[in-house]
Amino acid sequence: MTLSIAASPACAAKRKPLLSYRVYTMTDTDFRAERVTEHRDGDDLLTAGLGLTGLRQLAPPAFADPAAPTAAELRRRAIWSNWRGIADLAVGGGYGEVYGSTATVPGREFSAYATVPDAKHPHRVLVQVPDSFDRKRRCVVIAPSSGSRGVYGAISVGGAWGLPKGCAVAYTDKGTGTDYFDIAARAGARADGTPGVAGRDDDLAFAPDVGENARGVAFKHAHSQDNPEADWGVHVHQAAQYALRALDRAFPDAAPFTFENTRTIAVGISNGGGAVLRAAEVDDGRGDGRWLDAVVAGEPSVLVDAEGARALYDYATDAALLMPCALLHMSDLPQPPLQAQARAAWTERCATLRALGLVEGDTSEAQARNAYERMRAAGWTDEALRAGALSVGFDLWRAVGVTYASAYGRYRAGEHPCGFSFATTNADASVRAASAQERAAWWSDASGIPPGAGVGIVDDVASADPKLMRLRCLRALWQGDSADAERVRAGVAATRAGLPRRKLPLTVIHGVDDGLIPMAFTSAPYVAKVKQAGRDVRFWQIKNAQHFDAFLALPDYGARYLPMLPYVYAALDRTLAHLETGAPLPSDAVVETTPRKGQPLTREHLAIP
Repeated sequence: MTLSIAASPACAAKRKPLLSYRVYTMTDTDFRAERVTEHRDGDDLLTAGLGLTGLRQLAPPAFADPAAPTAAELRRRAIWSNWRGIADLAVGGGYGEVYGSTATVPGREFSAYATVPDAKHPHRVLVQVPDSFDRKRRCVVIAPSSGSRGVYGAISVGGAWGLPKGCAVAYTDKGTGTDYFDIAARAGARADGTPGVAGRDDDLAFAPDVGENARGVAFKHAHSQDNPEADWGVHVHQAAQYALRALDRAFPDAAPFTFENTRTIAVGISNGGGAVLRAAEVDDGRGDGRWLDAVVAGEPSVLVDAEGARALYDYATDAALLMPCALLHMSDLPQPPLQAQARAAWTERCATLRALGLVEGDTSEAQARNAYERMRAAGWTDEALRAGALSVGFDLWRAVGVTYASAYGRYRAGEHPCGFSFATTNADASVRAASAQERAAWWSDASGIPPGAGVGIVDDVASADPKLMRLRCLRALWQGDSADAERVRAGVAATRAGLPRRKLPLTVIHGVDDGLIPMAFTSAPYVAKVKQAGRDVRFWQIKNAQHFDAFLALPDYGARYLPMLPYVYAALDRTLAHLETGAPLPSDAVVETTPRKGQPLTREHLAIP
């Protein structure tokens, strides 16, 4: 590795995120544990041979031996899991008919570990090279995973668009991913996803340093001590570097593949959308930073220094406390959660907040109204609050707060400042040891943040509202003045986005109803800031669209909301046409969609500009 960092002496003593003023170059020696696999004859790159019918199956593809699945079985199941976790594949939802593709695309996969300078742990990179790769057009789509998903976490985003067009697709888990580690068994995932043991297998993707009080399960996003979000743009760039290396190996007679002769488009949604926006500011040391030709970011989790912007950790911990109470003031909430069941718990939350002085009012109705007014004053819209009911029902706000507090503070497993930990749990939330079968499926089945895949959040505080005490601790890490609070806030500050390269085409797409990554805190201030700086960006605001396409399979959500992926694909189409022919890029638009209301999706519902 050759590393050149232009930074002040004060920064040299302590690692900081690589921003646009930092320059690095990489050699081939930065990639290790490389693998090449072929996918043809009943297998393929895009669906692992499952096709749309197989992806729609409710049960995951089975393992012949659940305690010792093969690498091929794990790959097929990971692809199934990631498709179903991101896209709406339900009959009538329009996937594969109105928009999107699950075409059979044979080809090869090249995978490796790459490491950001000074990071403790690697991230996974994987490049899919279709047999139909168009050597004359030389196109690479770079697709970081959404959320905290594994390396296939953007297959329905970048892969579904790029592979049928003859583009290679480069993925990265961006330092998060599903490489869970059983602390007691010292067991994790190897380069091919199969189970391995620290000290015996030298290719574990994540073998963490753990605190003396650590127990249960560690995972990369929370426990790498790298604050991976600070370097998401660099992760994307390294995936692009690996794509060129893979293409050189795939087509040696057409080598070299370089950024000068190969078109690169970065696309991502959610955290992946934030990652590609961070990539837009990375200078790779070639003088002009022109390693990237265009960016499409859907519902990006991005933080900028601009009016209205709020950090994910700020609004997630705020919502974890107040939103259950505030929702009692609202009507016509989507189901689930089932309001008849949730109302009692939400009413209890209001009363507890009142007793703590966090809301005002002598009745539950007054308390709910006050919580609602506080959230509105903090920038939440009615649309975001209403869709945010899903995040309350699935306990996502707490999951985000617990994981990100650990990540931002760079804490080891066993050192969470609010006492949380992660472990395999029973139905009553009691902790137990993980079985070999459970460990074997973590890499393919997990989403990257517990709860899920049998791993839960351990919080054994007993109180009238058992979650509230620790939720207040999480909130204090944002609002307080303790050493831990300063440590977490420093981690958040390291994720702040800069300006993209001049003349780099950017398209940002966001659902007006997004209740997990509210547009008002993320895309809107980002776009305003970069426009003020004279950068090349356009903004699609999609009405009647929230964050989770996969949840549109739920009847009430499918009736109310439209999927986001059609707009991402449409923006990619326009972007590619612009790069190849000079066709105009899309203009800013507030897209007036029409909810399906239980009918099959049509192009008319989408009203794509």
